[in-house]
Amino acid sequence: MIGKYIFKMQNSQLSQLIQSFSAKEQREIRKFLSSPYFNVREDVVLLFDWFCTHETAEKAATKHHLFGEQELPDEVLRLRMTYLMRLLEQYMAQKEVESDTIYQNLLLATHLRKRGLKVPFERQKKWLEKTLDSQPLRDTKYYEAQFRLHWETHQLVSSAKPTYTEHLQAASKSADIAYIAQKLRIICLSAAQQTVYHSDFSAEWEKEVVDFAAQPFMSSERIIVIYLHCYKMLRFPDEEAHFQDFKSMLLESLAFFSDDENRNLFVWAINYCVRRLNLGEKRYYKEVLELYKPGIEQGILLENDEISTYTYYNIVAAGLQTGDWEWVNFFIYQYKNKLQKQYRESAFSFNLARLEYVQKHFNIVLELLQKVNYRDTFVNLAAKTLLLKTWYELDELDTLQSHLDAMRNFIHRKRVLGYHRTNYLNIIKYTDKLLNVNRLDKKEVTKLKEIIAQEENLTEKEWLLEKITILLS
Repeated sequence: MIGKYIFKMQNSQLSQLIQSFSAKEQREIRKFLSSPYFNVREDVVLLFDWFCTHETAEKAATKHHLFGEQELPDEVLRLRMTYLMRLLEQYMAQKEVESDTIYQNLLLATHLRKRGLKVPFERQKKWLEKTLDSQPLRDTKYYEAQFRLHWETHQLVSSAKPTYTEHLQAASKSADIAYIAQKLRIICLSAAQQTVYHSDFSAEWEKEVVDFAAQPFMSSERIIVIYLHCYKMLRFPDEEAHFQDFKSMLLESLAFFSDDENRNLFVWAINYCVRRLNLGEKRYYKEVLELYKPGIEQGILLENDEISTYTYYNIVAAGLQTGDWEWVNFFIYQYKNKLQKQYRESAFSFNLARLEYVQKHFNIVLELLQKVNYRDTFVNLAAKTLLLKTWYELDELDTLQSHLDAMRNFIHRKRVLGYHRTNYLNIIKYTDKLLNVNRLDKKEVTKLKEIIAQEENLTEKEWLLEKITILLS
């Protein structure tokens, strides 16, 4: 029983890995496996081809494909699968190395140094120095590469000139910058997580690292300064100057950091804005939009050339609040096809409906909201809320009353929990009261306004108060 279990687990892992490769990658892997430098076993290539076309393969069928009518024990198949798994792991590691030209050439420099080939090493060293200086990136990987290059140079030179320490000193400085930058990055990540989650992570060395980073000899390094600003923004959120300093430097430094490093920095700045918005500081819609625009345009906030529905929704919300409607319209259409396919139509139609609503194109809103099936419960509720407001604006009060009843039943049926349940039930309750209040009785209308104003869990409070104010005017 144990042997069968292990076999199935190996089968599953190997199959899942192969199925994760795109068709282009599978073609490339086949060339890799067919190269005698990496593999000389034809049955391993056959096994790879088999798993490419059989997502779930039975053991007996797999053995027959490889060995024909030969009766061979399961261990033989397991061994072939192990060979294939190791080769696929080697391929993936190779692809990672190939994606980093600097790293490849540093490895070459190391190899030349180990062979004592001074002239080729010097040529390689000059190429690396020129390449590192000419590229814009000044992120942690840049300083790690600088350290490695100075270290290799010192290794070669020190045997002939043991007292010559110039490259050792340069290596030490690059190592300090890379190390402190990475430590600051970890501190910032910890601080960011602690604002959202109750994290137990505590960096005992936080003060020492921050104090060291603040030393004058570090203050000329952009990567250190930007992480210090980020740290202060996260640790002292009430002091807005830290956010402004960080945001200003971040927007000036896009070219100096990789997309991965920039993505973290942007997310931390955006989350800071969201927290201020949650405190009712609406001016932060402008601040967050000024981060979202370059983040999207530069591809920093995209992953695998896709935009998350969360980011898509939030960008539209910020643009609607700032009145930047023309840009919002451009954004909705421009990035529609960057959404994951299963969410594309619902996210597109709902956000376009939001834009049409603020422009008072209410009939278009109805068309957009009624033609898409919103599978996500919370998107569905947001769409129903927008539809509620649209029926009110069109003065279709009987339709609105029916809609409120259906929306209430939907919430009970879906068992929406916690804050969301209370919020949406309050929206229904107070919209119902708005419909049925005696509009001629100013005291009754005023009392309803006071009750709504005191309600804490009500995202549509501003809209409801606006409608009641119109009744009182």
